Amino acid sequence: MKTILNVIWLVLSGFWLFLAYLLAGVLLCITIIGIPFGLAAFRIGLYALWPFGRTVVDKPGAGAASCVGNVLWLILAGWWLAIGHIVTGIALCITIIGIPLGIANFKLIPVSLLPLGKDIVPTDQAYGYGGQAQQQYRHPGF
Repeated sequence: MKTILNVIWLVLSGFWLFLAYLLAGVLLCITIIGIPFGLAAFRIGLYALWPFGRTVVDKPGAGAASCVGNVLWLILAGWWLAIGHIVTGIALCITIIGIPLGIANFKLIPVSLLPLGKDIVPTDQAYGYGGQAQQQYRHPGF
């Protein structure tokens, strides 16, 4: 079922959201200070491309730097990306088939607004995340 939802998601909204995150990431990586924000945009863009079967969890040990970074992210890119999720979520909820996808879009709004201090993990590993599970799981990529 996850694969079917992901394919429908990819066609209806995932690809366009991925392009928005890609554009935000490239623009943020122009400066050295913006590189961590650009990497966060790429990471969330990959999640927005294929979201079902993965979830967002709080990163253990994320502290004040993540909080300050989230404020900067919100000003620079977060609210634009959140508007994209709101618009596509409303458009998807117009049809009965699109309602689960619209709800998934609304669930992506918090991570699009405040992505730092979060990690994207497979759904089956989300409940054991932290402590031993954190040591066992290493997120590949960004």
